[in-house]
Amino acid sequence: MSTANKLRLGVNIDHVATVRNARGGNTPDPLRAALLAEKAGADGITAHLREDRRHIDDADIEGLMEALSVPLNFEMAATEEMQAIALRHKPHAVCIVPEKREERTTEGGLDVAREENRLAHFIAPLSDAGCRVSIFIAADKRQIEAAHRIGAAVIELHTGAYCDAHAEGDFATRDAELDSLREMSTFAHSLGLEVHAGHGLTYDTVQPIAEFPEVAELNIGHFLIGESIFRGLEPAIAEMRRLMDEARA
Repeated sequence: MSTANKLRLGVNIDHVATVRNARGGNTPDPLRAALLAEKAGADGITAHLREDRRHIDDADIEGLMEALSVPLNFEMAATEEMQAIALRHKPHAVCIVPEKREERTTEGGLDVAREENRLAHFIAPLSDAGCRVSIFIAADKRQIEAAHRIGAAVIELHTGAYCDAHAEGDFATRDAELDSLREMSTFAHSLGLEVHAGHGLTYDTVQPIAEFPEVAELNIGHFLIGESIFRGLEPAIAEMRRLMDEARA
């Protein structure tokens, strides 16, 4: 496979920190997981620093910035606190995501169209600092157009509804969601946006998304951390990498 055609894999290590924080202490160490992910073929590491620090914490971000040799994708809410942290560290990429204190995980995409003016001003200093700004959104034309207008370099399409429908055996809904993701990937690419995708992807659902030629990167976390209990982290990531490469080939 040519380098130009290679689909990048970003491994999200949040839930290594979830396990650590369930008991306290220092193990398992998210940084160790990130370094193993690099070795297993990850092209980048994703970490979401939430307002309530429920998994990744500030020290984790410090350690990742110091030790990684692959890019860090820093997921964060559009708050002044998170903007200040991102500007201090200047990670390779910053992904702006919606965040609610009561949710278990990110439930949907950011409503860029509703907050267009605020978000345009929010991301400008991040872009000026050299961070590639990504916006996590649903596969919706209105949201993609708004992300483009505010100056985002990248969008990440939320694949959760597609994955949930597959898991529930609702294949009509799954296929409709897949069609929407395919169409909106093409549309976003036509605007000059780099297209990423993620949320809920598994071995069973990754290949149809990986086949989209416009998608440059997939970000996958929870499933890989869960699968690592049974396979080990490196083999779990290596299998995802194999499936992605097979689909893209």
